[in-house]
Amino acid sequence: MNGPGGDLVVPPGPGLPRGLVIDARELSERFSRSSGPGGQGVNTTDSRVELTFEPATSTSLTPTQVERVLEVLAPSLVQGRLVVMASERRSQLRNRAVARERLGALLREALAPQPPARRATRPTKGSQRRRLDAKKRRGELKSGRGRVSPD
Repeated sequence: MNGPGGDLVVPPGPGLPRGLVIDARELSERFSRSSGPGGQGVNTTDSRVELTFEPATSTSLTPTQVERVLEVLAPSLVQGRLVVMASERRSQLRNRAVARERLGALLREALAPQPPARRATRPTKGSQRRRLDAKKRRGELKSGRGRVSPD
């Protein structure tokens, strides 16, 4: 179940061949008043959701996954916790679903393998020659723009 209040299910993808299920007990939700849309009810309903997940103590992740998540998401962690907020929807239920989707996307991104390193290559002789020819043509064009002398 991926609905609000249940386990967080991250579908299979790069880095997660069998997917991932985060136990609902490892997630904590806090609700507060949203500054976003909501009309008259915006100041009276607690529709903003703050979803917190602590990867270091998670039993749903393997030790290598924990290490990878902590390494990749280090700038986003607040005291070792990953905090995701959602307040763009009017209802609390929808914001809870949005926050869970965002957390799942962050975890999927963090656990995806890094792309292979770029291999540096040299420019070809032809491309070097074309570049220099273009520079010469441009220089000749600009040199023809000078002040005209009465000679």
